[in-house]
Amino acid sequence: MQSARIISRPVKGDGGIREKEAARRFVHVLADSSDKLSSVCSILEQQFAVAGERLDAEAKLSQVPFAIVIRAELRDVHIIAAIKKRAAKLAKATKRIFLVEHSSHMSISQAYALGATLVLPGTIDKIKLLAALADPAEEASASSSDARQPDNAVETAATAIASMFTAVTLGEPLDIDGTKEAGRQIADRITQHGLSEWLMTVRRHHEGTYQHCLLVTGVAIDFGLSLGVGRPDLARLYTAAMFHDIGKARIPLAILDKPGRLEPEERAMIETHPAAGYDFLKDHDKISPEILDAVRHHHEFLDGSGYPDGLCAENIGDIVRILTISDIFAALIEHRHYKPTMPRPEAYNILCGMSGKLEKALVASFKHVALTR
Repeated sequence: MQSARIISRPVKGDGGIREKEAARRFVHVLADSSDKLSSVCSILEQQFAVAGERLDAEAKLSQVPFAIVIRAELRDVHIIAAIKKRAAKLAKATKRIFLVEHSSHMSISQAYALGATLVLPGTIDKIKLLAALADPAEEASASSSDARQPDNAVETAATAIASMFTAVTLGEPLDIDGTKEAGRQIADRITQHGLSEWLMTVRRHHEGTYQHCLLVTGVAIDFGLSLGVGRPDLARLYTAAMFHDIGKARIPLAILDKPGRLEPEERAMIETHPAAGYDFLKDHDKISPEILDAVRHHHEFLDGSGYPDGLCAENIGDIVRILTISDIFAALIEHRHYKPTMPRPEAYNILCGMSGKLEKALVASFKHVALTR
């Protein structure tokens, strides 16, 4: 085994910084090669106190960092094992950012399963990496474990979604109970802290399909709470929301996360995901018919113009109607690096303009969720 290369660099500037502030700006970098380690450290050292080490060495840095940045090949079982050995330190960092070179469901799912709070796939983007580390609200809470506690529901849910996508990709058993438990934690979180706080936290930590699934689940839960549904119905709703896009695990990320308009063949591929999700879940004993219905039909419209089955109003159930509104709203307000986040009032106005496609009474009831909660 190659000897460790440890890098330790103070933040550059025209004077010292106080110890407490330094702790808030300390970033620990882990990488599987010296070149990767140096490239990440060189980006960060202008703004942060940086220390780093290679993953093929014993962990020697004892100070708890504000953030950990990992750049490594997550298809290598030895690298994964090395990261798991550092799980205790990972868990104490406010931010755990994984730089994943291969933009695949497998790599991104693996990163979240290892404890990532944010995954940045593809070539390193200096601006995005620094922006992810420079969130002042996160910095302010870095030294307090109590302040970090509310993010546990986000991390649990993201890990559940990662596990779900991995199971589909590899044909492994699905952890249905774990996914339902993650949905329950989101429901508890939103009951205590509200929808706006959930949306803000999710958008700060996640992008792409994972962000969307977390946003839809939060919006659907808050919609259900605002409608006064009972606990069993709320459980069905958040379970349907957690699983609704599982079929997207069969679609390349290059299409799912493509900026701009999709080509007709790409759109056709996207539209296979409800049926694909249904087919994957239909033989699982713990998935109820209502959940299967929601997974297959969350893109159906009352006027029969949706997909995959072109259902009309009388054949579309209540959970599906609620989930469809939540799904559209979440898609409109999610954060994408290539476009500004749509304001919630504007997104609600779009829902109001979908006359004949969505249940008018439900859209009216959704106004409070969309604008004020």
